[in-house]
Order: sequence, then structure tokens, then C-alpha cells
Amino acid sequence: MLKAYLKRIYEVAQTGDAREESYYSSLEELLKVFAHSIDKKHIHITTLPKKTEAGNPDFRVWDGKQSIVGYIEAKEPLVENLDYIENSEQVKRYRHTFPNLILTNFFEFRLYRNGRLIDKVLLARPFIIHELGTVPPVENKDNFLNLMDKFLSFSLPKTYAAESLAIELAKRTRFLRDQVILVELEERAPSILGFYQAFHEYLITGLTKESFADLYSQTVTFGLFAARTRSKNAFNRKLAYYYIPKTIGILRDVFRFISLGELSDQMECIVDDISEVLAVADVNEILSKFYHEGKGKDPIYYFYETFLAEYDPEERERRGVYYTPEPVVSYIVRSLNIILTEHFQKDIGFASQGVTVLDPAAGTLTFLAEATKLAVEEFTAKWGGGGKESFLREHILRNFYAFELMMAPYVIGHLKMTLLLDKLGYSLKENERVKFYLTNTLEMADSKQSSFPGISSLSGESYTAMGIKK
Repeated sequence: MLKAYLKRIYEVAQTGDAREESYYSSLEELLKVFAHSIDKKHIHITTLPKKTEAGNPDFRVWDGKQSIVGYIEAKEPLVENLDYIENSEQVKRYRHTFPNLILTNFFEFRLYRNGRLIDKVLLARPFIIHELGTVPPVENKDNFLNLMDKFLSFSLPKTYAAESLAIELAKRTRFLRDQVILVELEERAPSILGFYQAFHEYLITGLTKESFADLYSQTVTFGLFAARTRSKNAFNRKLAYYYIPKTIGILRDVFRFISLGELSDQMECIVDDISEVLAVADVNEILSKFYHEGKGKDPIYYFYETFLAEYDPEERERRGVYYTPEPVVSYIVRSLNIILTEHFQKDIGFASQGVTVLDPAAGTLTFLAEATKLAVEEFTAKWGGGGKESFLREHILRNFYAFELMMAPYVIGHLKMTLLLDKLGYSLKENERVKFYLTNTLEMADSKQSSFPGISSLSGESYTAMGIKK
């Protein structure tokens, strides 16, 4: 097996015009033969086209069903010093993002786990081909086979703490933003460009490509996160679309493309990776533990803050995205409730008929969620729990409004309110939604119908929000 591999490498090198990609099939064949020899017969190798130095590593190795095993980044056999390559910005990104990675020049193989070098083996000496013009002998056979066995035996952890899950998602989301979405925008990929133009026209005038890449990448990750909370069994990128409520039309438009569209190989690869991290994690159990371990009653927002601290701490600082202490939120909401009762003669405050609530910069709906909980407390204290379901449907879902400009908090806010309503004993019907809208609160111009295929709900949401503003 190894002798045959080195013979193929030699034959490719002898052509005189071989490029890095010329050697790919030799390595792919070696991986398949070795996998078969250790009874991993369903191992599948995808070679990713290299448009630029950005994007994913050269090979994705997966189990043929859903689970991604790892990635391989290859360099030309003429590149003999992997120490220099190992510390390049490109490979450092890969090591930081992908937990199981091989770096190779087709002769030396270095295996990294969670960014740390755990094994390296020199299978043969490249100068024997380049300078002596002959097939090199196999060296360190057992060590090489052991390295490959470790690589192919990798699987993601079956349990995550909330913090570690947030960090793993943040690393991959940053990679999606910087190495995939931004690159595809520069290359004017039609699908991504269409989303960018629609968000620019209907949501944020002056939206830069960098800001859109950030907005879109976070939307993908937290859309997958929201879908995962509704999935009881199998989960992957293609199933995500079916778990997103029909009433959150903008998110469904995004996921009609993410789940059902034809993604580029680079995007498919990293989105599948994010999906698999979520697939092995018990998201609902993690959120429950987050609450019970003393983080507070709003695990969704605390999770998002942890995510942002890893994903882009400067952006977190710039946008002021910090967890508002629950006593502060409670104090403000209860103070408003007192004002309603004492100054406006609304005897049960937020729960009173004729009270309408609007949070014009809602973030992840922290304040609206607290107002909802207090309104339910007031209602049940006066009328008992018998009419609670009707109260939630007729008062909360009709009279509590919120606006938000950024897509990720918008997705998280919808998720938060859905979980809160479930906890209060109310499941949203197919045609029901929380009146939380993605819109620029300060924009008052009427919007036209969207001309961009697959994103018509953005203009529809903008139109509905405009009616509420007026």
C-alpha cells in the first residue's frame, strides 16, 4: 500500500509539470485503501477546489453518512519545511477552527488535535525523488499507520458544556465569515450577492460587504441553533429548513438556500461542520444546565454573549452586546408596571386591556420576555390560571411588539420567546408568531416589493413593520 503510494508520487513528479493538485488522487487513493484495511469501509473523501488561499483545507474526510472525520491540508512535495507552513496564517486558521487536521507535503504528515500538534511522521525522504530520480523507500511505516488510524478514529465529543459549545460555534462562524462569505461576495457569487443586495435595500442602507458577511454568518449559525432546539432526533444542514417555523419567513428564506440550495463546496463544508457540532450536542439540556448552574433565567442571551466573546470581542465591545443583569431588567420592567397601575389606573399593569408594548431596539428580547412573564404573573394572580392560554393568545401575541436591526439577535429573540411560551404552556400555532420584526426602527420610508428571488419575506416584514410604526 505505502510502496504503491510512493511509486505513484514518483510517477507524478516525473512528468515535470506537476502541480500540488496533481498529487491529490494519490493521497486520496492511499486514504481509501488504508480505511478499508482497518474496516472503515464507508470513509468518503471530498477534494475541495482551491480557488484562492482562503477557503477550506484541500480534503474533507467523512464517514459517508453525516459525520465529518477531519480535514487535510496539502502542500507541494517541493515544500520540505513544514515548520514554516505550520505557522502560516492560513494553517493557523485551520488549526484553530478544525479539531482534527493533517498538514502534509505528501511525504511528511503532521496531525493536530484542537490546534495542538500530537504526532508527526516522515514516510519517505522527498530529495530521493527530486535529486536522485528514483522511488524512495518507505520509512517509519508503523508510526505512519498509527497516525492515520488516530486521524480516522476521531469523532466530536458527545457532550458539550454551554461555554465550550458557544466557543466551538464561534470559531466555525468566524471561519464562515472570513474565508467563505467574504470571498464569495468578492467573486460575486449570485446567491450570496442577491442576499447582500436585498439586505442593503430593505434593511440597512450603506451595509458594507464586511458587515453583511458578519450578519449572514451569525444568522446561519443561530438559525441552525434554533432549528436544533426543535429537532428531537437526527439533525443536519438539510433538515434544518423543516424545523424553522413558517412564520419566521426571513429565516426560512435564508435556509431555503442553506438547506435546499446548491451551495459552493466551501460553504457546504463549513456549514455541515457547524451542523454536526450541533447534532452531537444536546442543545436543550445545555440551555437547561446553563440556567441551573447559576447563569440566570435567560440562558439564550448568556449563551450569545459567550459566543460573541470568542467570535469577535471587538464587535461585542463596539455594539455594547453585554448581558444586562437580570435584577436590572426586572427593576425596569416592574417599575413600568407600577407606573401603569399607579399613574394610568391599569390595575394589572402590563396584563391590562389596552396596554401595548413596543421595544424599538429589542436585541434578543430580554425586556419583552420579562414583561411577558410579569404580565402572566399579574393575570394569574387576579384571574387564576384557567384563562392563561387565551390571555397569551389574545393579549401578548397581539399587543407586545419589538423591532431589531441585526439578524442574529432577531433569530435568538424569536427562539427565546418560543421557548418562554412553551414554558408558560402555550405552543405557537402554525400561523402564529411573536410580533418581533427585523427592521430599522428609524427608517420610515415605504418599501417596495422585493425583486430578489428567495428573499421576498424581507420586504414583506419591512412593509408590516412600517404599518406598526405608523
